[in-house]
Amino acid sequence: MRLQITREKSFYQKVLTIMLPVALQQAINSGVNMMDTMMLGRLGEIPLSASSLANQYYMFYNIICLGIVGGASVLAAQYWGAGDKERIRETFNLALKLTLLVSIVFALLTGLFPRQIMMIYTQEEAVVEQGIRYLTVTVFVFVIHGTGFVAAFLMRTVGNSRLGLTVSIVSFFVNIGANYMFIFGRLGAPQLGIAGAALGTLIARTAEFLITFIYIFFMDKTLGLRLRHLIRFPSGQFFKNYLRLGAPVLISDALLGLGGNIVTVVIGHMGSAVVAANAICMVIDRLCTVIIHGVAIASGIITGNTVGRGERDKAMEQGRTFYLLSIIFGLVGALMIAVIGPLSIMLYKLTAETAVITRQMMNIYAVIIFFQCIQTVMTKGVLRGGGDTRFLMVADILFMWLVSIPLGAVAGLWLHWPAWLTVACLRSDYMIKSFWCIARLKSGKWIYEAGDLAAVPAIDKAIGAEEKNH
Repeated sequence: MRLQITREKSFYQKVLTIMLPVALQQAINSGVNMMDTMMLGRLGEIPLSASSLANQYYMFYNIICLGIVGGASVLAAQYWGAGDKERIRETFNLALKLTLLVSIVFALLTGLFPRQIMMIYTQEEAVVEQGIRYLTVTVFVFVIHGTGFVAAFLMRTVGNSRLGLTVSIVSFFVNIGANYMFIFGRLGAPQLGIAGAALGTLIARTAEFLITFIYIFFMDKTLGLRLRHLIRFPSGQFFKNYLRLGAPVLISDALLGLGGNIVTVVIGHMGSAVVAANAICMVIDRLCTVIIHGVAIASGIITGNTVGRGERDKAMEQGRTFYLLSIIFGLVGALMIAVIGPLSIMLYKLTAETAVITRQMMNIYAVIIFFQCIQTVMTKGVLRGGGDTRFLMVADILFMWLVSIPLGAVAGLWLHWPAWLTVACLRSDYMIKSFWCIARLKSGKWIYEAGDLAAVPAIDKAIGAEEKNH
């Protein structure tokens, strides 16, 4: 591919404006996860494994929320590029209602079937019992976290990345303080162990929720979103338009989340030592990919804005630029894991067996992260921002469910391969999707203007002109 990259200074300034707050927010969130893991690691490998598995179930919920906001953010970014604030408010309305519905379903399932949920991931009774304690508190987190998360995420599409960063900073200190108090019983608080970690998360998410909606309803001057905009139901036509773009994103992310849970099930049935090792590796992986998540979000928003303005050639040029950035940051991430990974193991209280498994898995994560960065920027950023959601849905389903999951399940549960080799099989879809999406980027078939997807009145004339040119 000829890398004719963007040379406009304003483009890179905009990337940095979006990327840096998001990356810092991701780093803070990763820091919270690391502190959670370290604190629970002090209690032993059983609580650490239990919280890791319980959080995979919660991650499934989180990914569904990302699916909801993914389709919404593509629309919102293109509406923002077209200057249609009313449509953006309607997008917020629908996304929050869908999130609320999903949150209630997950809360009910968690409250009624915590043992059954944990038994999906592991058969070790000690781990199951600890996981039940964690999930019992988590029941109250779903609604407040989901709606707050979706609202803060959508604010990025209208140029406000500082809200999410501010929320994460507050959450960091609240979570760390609450964990210290309730896990270990400090400052007069009861010693709750793993339930204390869940309670700390609940308190932190409540703070996030309050800050987010107080800002949006009473302080934001850009969008003018008020409670009255959220009470009414979106029009039937708008709902159909959202489904045309959002349904593939939601299906794709839901299946990715379910696939991620299958990956966890495979690892969970390989023993608590492997689960603990993978939990440590995942913390380092998230820490070393904070920049690339910022690039992915920036690429989705900027591409959506550009496509919304009908600037097709410019979107192609920006897409090639983001592809080059994904390669650069992929190499940086691999180097960071290779250096930081082995050092991080010393922070945990591990058996000799678990320490060896962790080192081996850390080495393969250093390879995986390179392809992870490329496919993240392409699938969650550039191609999604261009509206190519159906293609991405097929790619996600095809490679995860037909290649990596069957291959990993056979390797880990039947052939009993080493943990590091099983993880390589379970993440093989990253490599395949990287090459697949690069070919798609080169073809130019990934660009769909908002008018093609949602019949947006504000840009109908621009789309009509574009069609005449063809």
